[in-house]
Amino acid sequence: MGFERREIRGTEMARSAAIVGVGQTDHKSHRPDVNGKEMIYEAVKRVLDDAELSIQDIDAVVIGNMDHFESINYVDTWSVEGSGAFMKPIMKVSTGGTTGASVAIAAYYHVASGLFDRVLAIGWEKNSESDTTGAIITCSDPIWDRFSYSGAIPSLATEASAYMKQYGARQEDAARVAVRDRTHALNNPHAHLRRPIAVEDVMASPMLAYPIKLLDVCPRSDGAVAVIFAADGVAQKITSKPAWIEACSVRHTYTWFGDVDYNEGLVSLQRASKEAYEKVGVKSPADEFDVAELYLPYSYAGLKWIEDLGFCAPGEGAKFIQDGHTDMGGKIPVNPSGGVISTNCIGATALLRVAEAAIQVMGKAGQRQVPDVRLALATGFGGCFWSDVLILGAKRP
Repeated sequence: MGFERREIRGTEMARSAAIVGVGQTDHKSHRPDVNGKEMIYEAVKRVLDDAELSIQDIDAVVIGNMDHFESINYVDTWSVEGSGAFMKPIMKVSTGGTTGASVAIAAYYHVASGLFDRVLAIGWEKNSESDTTGAIITCSDPIWDRFSYSGAIPSLATEASAYMKQYGARQEDAARVAVRDRTHALNNPHAHLRRPIAVEDVMASPMLAYPIKLLDVCPRSDGAVAVIFAADGVAQKITSKPAWIEACSVRHTYTWFGDVDYNEGLVSLQRASKEAYEKVGVKSPADEFDVAELYLPYSYAGLKWIEDLGFCAPGEGAKFIQDGHTDMGGKIPVNPSGGVISTNCIGATALLRVAEAAIQVMGKAGQRQVPDVRLALATGFGGCFWSDVLILGAKRP
């Protein structure tokens, strides 16, 4: 297998790679009609149909989920009947909530290395059969933190409270983020939650841990997504509009929830986005990106983390949202898919952000399509406030 080595913006890469196909299940709170392997197969079949390829065309597979949720050992080999990886190289990647983005980056590296021409990336989760809190609680130090950081909600509530105190944000400001994403989800036939809500509904929903209420947070979904990455020279033969990977960056910064300084912002996202922007030459992200699929597991992240991404200045997230800049038709539409607040099959969630960004670039997003997307941003979040960032473009790097 020959390839041309060349240098891209100071980073030597074997070759460029692009996304050429996307497939996902119809996400629900419970899929009793299928087991995990069958659900994975649904996504794989849909991506192969989308790219007009067969499983024989796939050179390698990368798969990920929160394997300690379902308590399945060696998910890579266990999943072969669904993934189609029989007698193919297969790698399992599991990095907490960032798993899906890590899977995408690993699949990209598989292709960019020159070892494989076509790589299948899969993310999945059957949350209905898992113990999420029992797993996530292990992100808290067992001596000092576990009694208070008992899962995801307490750490996010700490972050939200710190942000409100620092910048004077209100609960209603965060509620607008939930309303936006749930409104966008109405255009996504695959989304789990597809009912419109209003700010008043969010404010009236049960309090989980101040200031987070039930409608501020993501659901627990069953679902899977599959994405095909192809090499330069191969991608153009599969589709006339590949979504090229222009940059990616990973910052898995902390070990425990208690390590985080919540007054500093999401440091991992600040650093990962800064590196990715520099690789592509992005100076003003809100003006240069046409769309963003962001891993926002709760509404307050939609205020705070867009500041960390440089969409607006610190403390201005609430006004940026209120002014409609992130709505469909706004300056930078955020989460046309409905985002994590509408669908959260955790091992697939970050890969869904990449997949949804890709179909925006490819012009295949249907009713949720943003016109003329040339540059798209996708993020992953998870673990102990870790972040992954990918930039996708219509133009070959």
